[in-house]
Amino acid sequence: KLEEFLNFKQLKTSLKEAILLDYYTAGFWWAKEMNFSLIQLSGFMDLLNFLLENLSDKHMTLGDNLKELAKAMAGIGETDSEGCGDLNFFSIEQAKAVIDYLNISLFKHYKLYEYLFHSPREELVISNE
Repeated sequence: KLEEFLNFKQLKTSLKEAILLDYYTAGFWWAKEMNFSLIQLSGFMDLLNFLLENLSDKHMTLGDNLKELAKAMAGIGETDSEGCGDLNFFSIEQAKAVIDYLNISLFKHYKLYEYLFHSPREELVISNE
């Protein structure tokens, strides 16, 4: 279903599409295992997409993308809405878990994702088997 939703057409021959599908699928199942509500699950998937788009489209450095994550997570657990980010439907414990997950899944491998998005590769496809 994610393959259809992400509109991946060359999954069998595109390493980039395969990696992104794996990343989104792993994130989705992690969020399901965390028993996130539908709104939290949607927000988490939006966050994954936001951070990857920052890297792929805006060429953000690791530091800049971490700053964007901090802005998005700002105000979680606070009662007043002023200064809150977009993800205030997470509890403090859930927000910490999200940050831990992003650290091990994206930020520790940031250079690899930069290579995936920004280094030209010659793809030789002998067959799609």
